[in-house]
Amino acid sequence: MEKRRLVITGLVQGVSYRQALIGVARRLTLTGWVRNRRDGSVEAMIAGSAEAVAALIDWARRGPAGAEVEHVAVELGTGDHQGFEQLPTA
Repeated sequence: MEKRRLVITGLVQGVSYRQALIGVARRLTLTGWVRNRRDGSVEAMIAGSAEAVAALIDWARRGPAGAEVEHVAVELGTGDHQGFEQLPTA
């Protein structure tokens, strides 16, 4: 089980980035969460197989139509999650 924390910067709020990420994560059977941050970035905690985590990170670097991803910071993740959910802005 791979666990990673992502912080995505660029034009990633107001373009349905979180909703699209949830859809991709669920299709890949990942668990975790995603939320907007007050600094304009999007943060996600993802867990699952190494292949699925790598696929989501690859997608995160492009994002949905309308997003302009500048950078995706990836670090080790923590916690155990059931399903994949959207959390309130932090």
